[in-house]
Amino acid sequence: MASKCEICSKQAVYGNNVSHSHLKTRRRWNPNIQTVHIVVAGSRKKVKACTSCIKAGKVV
Repeated sequence: MASKCEICSKQAVYGNNVSHSHLKTRRRWNPNIQTVHIVVAGSRKKVKACTSCIKAGKVV
């Protein structure tokens, strides 16, 4: 299952590990996704949000 923020759509970014001899292998940077509970229309719902959205107050 892919790690993706449901608020801002932030997802994994791909790049290269570069060794001292400049051999390149693929790697990925994952966003810090947390499961938080929000209230939508009077009912609780689980949402996967990145920590930058939680800190910014986009998730209440």
